[in-house]
Amino acid sequence: MEDLVNITIGTAGATALLGYAVVFFALVLLMSVLYILGAVMKAKAKKQAVSVGDIEAPRVMEAVPLEIKAMAPGSAGELKLYDTDPRTAAMLMAIVADEMHAPLNELRFLSIREIKEDKD
Repeated sequence: MEDLVNITIGTAGATALLGYAVVFFALVLLMSVLYILGAVMKAKAKKQAVSVGDIEAPRVMEAVPLEIKAMAPGSAGELKLYDTDPRTAAMLMAIVADEMHAPLNELRFLSIREIKEDKD
């Protein structure tokens, strides 16, 4: 049996190289497992993408009246402003669209009116 406190430089080098080899082997093994799992997941995602692509999306524009369909893309008709400047109206429309988590061109504003409170 060898003394573990007083080891030679050759024994220390061999032990260090064996340790490095074990760690390197474990890293290569982990890398190959991750590579195989990635390939399996890509194949599964590709298979799901094909099956999801076969499903037809619902037609949203069919329920919209004909007069709105004739307007330019992104247009939502005429907006009437009562006691409101255009800048304030634009900011209000942007806030409403943000709160509803909807694009502004999907919302239709008919009119914007400032409500004045009486100070009694």
